Amino acid sequence: MALQQDIMTALKTAMKSKDQTALTALRAVKSAILLAQTESGAKEELTEDQELKILQKQVKQRRDSAAIYLEQGREDLAAPELAEAEVVSQFLPEALSDEEIEKVVVATIEKVGAQGMKDMGKVMGMVSSELAGKADGKTISNIVKAKLS
Repeated sequence: MALQQDIMTALKTAMKSKDQTALTALRAVKSAILLAQTESGAKEELTEDQELKILQKQVKQRRDSAAIYLEQGREDLAAPELAEAEVVSQFLPEALSDEEIEKVVVATIEKVGAQGMKDMGKVMGMVSSELAGKADGKTISNIVKAKLS
């Protein structure tokens, strides 16, 4: 709930300062949160993990779009997407460095006793749940693959 209040406060600030990039990004986040709440039935509050997943999804969508635009040579379309991703990512907890992610992956591999790529699913599940909101799934996956192969 605190996250929704933070987003509403930022939305009001963006309206007052006429920051269109922030307005667009924050309205999309607010919309995604409201949609998730209505999908779950009555006016249930979302858990912090659910809110973080929504924010991560919003950031990932914008970064993926920007990457596609850049591949096509459309910097004019990529710039707003990246700016919106930055606005949304300010509500996420600070991301871990690759070294910190690697420490968690190595500890999990030892804990599970993973032998090779056949155990990747187990390791990914545990690491992803432990680092929820703090690391990108693609980064985790790359590190797990490197350690298990």
